[in-house]
Amino acid sequence: MSDDKTPPPHLESTSQRNGTRRRLSIVWVLLGCAWVWIQYQKDSTPYTKEPEALCAQPDALIPEQNLYFWTALGDTLATERVQSKSCEIGWEAQTETFDDMGPVGEDPRWENRGAFHDYLANAFPLVHSNLQLTKVNTYGLLYTWKGYDATLKPTLFAAHQDVVPVNPETIDQWAHPPYSGHFDGERIWGRGSSDDKSGLVGILSAIEILIEAGFQPARTMILPFGFDEEGGGRQASLIIAIDRASEYLRPLQGAGELAKYLLDIYGEHSFAFIIDEGGGFMEQFGTAFATPGVAEKGSMNVNIEVATAGGHSSVPPPNILSAFTSIGILSSLLVHIEDNPFNVNIERETPMYELFQCFAAMRKIFQPLFAKLLGSPLPQTRLLRSVEKYLFEDPVFKSLVGTTQAIDIIQGGVKSNALPEQAFAVVNHRIATTSSGKATQDHDRDLLKPLADKFNLTYVAFGEQQTLVAPHYLEPAPITPTKGPHSAPYQVLSGTIKATYNAHRSLSGDNIAVGPGMPSGNTDTRFYWDLTEHVFRYNHHNSGKGTNPLAGAHTVNESIPQIPS
Repeated sequence: MSDDKTPPPHLESTSQRNGTRRRLSIVWVLLGCAWVWIQYQKDSTPYTKEPEALCAQPDALIPEQNLYFWTALGDTLATERVQSKSCEIGWEAQTETFDDMGPVGEDPRWENRGAFHDYLANAFPLVHSNLQLTKVNTYGLLYTWKGYDATLKPTLFAAHQDVVPVNPETIDQWAHPPYSGHFDGERIWGRGSSDDKSGLVGILSAIEILIEAGFQPARTMILPFGFDEEGGGRQASLIIAIDRASEYLRPLQGAGELAKYLLDIYGEHSFAFIIDEGGGFMEQFGTAFATPGVAEKGSMNVNIEVATAGGHSSVPPPNILSAFTSIGILSSLLVHIEDNPFNVNIERETPMYELFQCFAAMRKIFQPLFAKLLGSPLPQTRLLRSVEKYLFEDPVFKSLVGTTQAIDIIQGGVKSNALPEQAFAVVNHRIATTSSGKATQDHDRDLLKPLADKFNLTYVAFGEQQTLVAPHYLEPAPITPTKGPHSAPYQVLSGTIKATYNAHRSLSGDNIAVGPGMPSGNTDTRFYWDLTEHVFRYNHHNSGKGTNPLAGAHTVNESIPQIPS
């Protein structure tokens, strides 16, 4: 049906309107992705371009086979009906995920996912009458839109149903009630508007519109929607602080179970590409940049525990290097950690290096330094350090390049007049794409060993005596190809981003740059690595100016803007 050039009778064929248009970004999130899938017909699609440039850019990619749908549906999105509906993302179902939730079927706090499912069924009747829906582990949603060409690998568009909790003590700080879904003409306000109900509803909204328009996909489309991403997707990502334990809660509840199901059905490397939540586009150095994530850092929680003799606080132990108690010793260890962060260096052949090349290409006063760097065979390392000094003035860039550390939990003592017998802290690391879990463990072990000796502590790291524990960690994700013969999915996505950016602004030409990016956190894609080497994290929304796309997410006044022309 996608080859049919005759407009369906219920859609009028209209020419592109001139002037200003404003469309809600949560609808464009999905349609930008949907056009990738519509036009990406063969694995050998010859969209890869390799010009001699710092930042090779594909042309804007407008579908030829489905040009009618591209034009007509652009007008459909401008209608008041579609814009109004796009503000409704099931606000009444407060699908919050807490770190201490028990197994599905035992903890009643999961049950609000059922109310959200009811909303989806009512809001998207065409989706639910045309797509196959399978529920995995009760609340995991797996939609399948069958394509008519079984020889093509399927594509996968992921999102998650759950949101982070709203702290009741902060409700009066919200500009609009957190579950009102208030639309003020410029932004949609509410928990989940940015992360990630807008992405999920955007996907289903676009498919509903495509079905209504008479579109049928050539390639099968798989939509897995997990329900516990904000808890790590396993209900297992955090050490249980109150119990000072290194154990994990229930594994594989949401996306983890969905991934197992998909692997059983389709097998490894069976998908053309995957797109999940991620960054959008924003203004950088005076240029609009889109940065689809092609990698993710790893993650590790390190539990540092100090045990000393107890007693009455009126008779403290002897002063050892200005520390008396387990809390004092632990504090010294933590200060030592913060005083000795990981070395951070830009390394070639990494996504961030490619992104910085794009910055150099688009900002003329920065380009000569990079041109020297790329053209000089010997002093490149010295020049690269100069580039780092410039870029690392932005803490977001620095945190994306290197392994980070943050002391997030500390606990010790039970009474004001009793010496604490134990004190512990949790240090969270986000592991650089060029590093590993083992390298991070080695760094922490070597860093704390001299101080442990000075305090006369029995010091055995990572497992033997629970002094330094990291029972589970997530390695950095495999890097999605962005250059060379295997990069067609990245080139198609980049070209589609450009075309989508232009389409709702009535623009033509090269108005936005696309470079490989990386989210600062982890997504449900961690469970899908075995399905394809082409994994992207991207939502086509306007993140404004600056470098921190997470501003507003997971805190008060979460909101998502319209995309201005």
